[in-house]
Amino acid sequence: MSEGLNASPPPKQPATATAAFARLVEIMARLRDPQGGCPWDLAQTFETIAPYTIEEAYEVAEAIRTGDRPALCEELGDLLLQVVYHAQMAAEEGSFDIGSVVEAINAKMIRRHPHVFGDASVQSAEEQTRAWEELKARERAAKAANGHAGDTPPPSALDGVATALPALLRAQKIQARAARVGFDWRAADDVIPKIEEEIAEVRDAVQSGSADAIEDEIGDLLFAAVNLARKLNVDAEGALRRATLKFETRFRAMEQSAGEGFPALDLDAMEELWQKVKKQV
Repeated sequence: MSEGLNASPPPKQPATATAAFARLVEIMARLRDPQGGCPWDLAQTFETIAPYTIEEAYEVAEAIRTGDRPALCEELGDLLLQVVYHAQMAAEEGSFDIGSVVEAINAKMIRRHPHVFGDASVQSAEEQTRAWEELKARERAAKAANGHAGDTPPPSALDGVATALPALLRAQKIQARAARVGFDWRAADDVIPKIEEEIAEVRDAVQSGSADAIEDEIGDLLFAAVNLARKLNVDAEGALRRATLKFETRFRAMEQSAGEGFPALDLDAMEELWQKVKKQV
């Protein structure tokens, strides 16, 4: 078993779970079998499957948001399939297999929870979060030290934030990493003037007519808004998703209220309808 497992292990999963997982691995291998497998599955690569992996993760999040437990069960299965799919393709090229994936995460969870599987002690969730981040930082530093010399950039506090993350989420994570080493606004109120400054720069860019300048300044404005959200302990990605859902709900209510004539309304009529709907939804 993994090293450092000093505490009593958690209860084992039922044998049916182990058998079901093994069956999934077998099914995936059969689908990718050059002799009699599925042509579509055989044609896939890590790159073509990656978008599905991201999509399934969002569908899991949506099932959680709606509180639909049967849907959550189904979506978790779809997400699990993505893990098995990637592992199967890796096994075919000789990189690693699903066993390596499971053992790696087993070892990582034990390593990062010394207060459960070792002799360390933490007194709160906040203390554990700090310990977790310190462990991750040490792991990143060790990985960088063992990396290839020459072309490998020096270690950074920003290492390990995936570029494929949604833009708002990645911005918030990058900012949080910078804040851990002291590069941060002192308070949320300090960010507001920065947002006002960025709005003025957007106006200047619009007047200049430069598409590159407009995109650049809009990006700076969004980045500053994410900073404000972070300082107020608001998840920027979740806040925008909530605002978008609110807009969608109200817009659909407008359409329903106006009926088939909605597209023919002028902007003033639509605005009047919008204000009416806002009081109801």
